[in-house]
Amino acid sequence: MLFVNSSLPADDAWTSSSYSQGNGGECVEWAPARAAATGEVLVRDSKTPHAPHLTLTPESFAGLVSLAKGSRSA
Repeated sequence: MLFVNSSLPADDAWTSSSYSQGNGGECVEWAPARAAATGEVLVRDSKTPHAPHLTLTPESFAGLVSLAKGSRSA
C-alpha cells in the first residue's frame, strides 16, 4: 500500500539509502525510527526533502528495496 503525504513529520530522523553515492543523484531517505514505532515506512527524495513523501507498508518498502537492488545490478 502506498500513500503520498505532503505534511512532513518534524520529529523523524531521516537516513540516506546505503546505495547513495554522495554525488546528489538517485538517493532516497527513510525514517527508520518512525517505521519501528508505527509500522509506517516514510520515504522521500533527498534532493527535495520538503516535497511530499511516501508512506509505505513494511511489505511495500521491502519490494522497493528489492527493485532498487535489482536495478543496480543491471
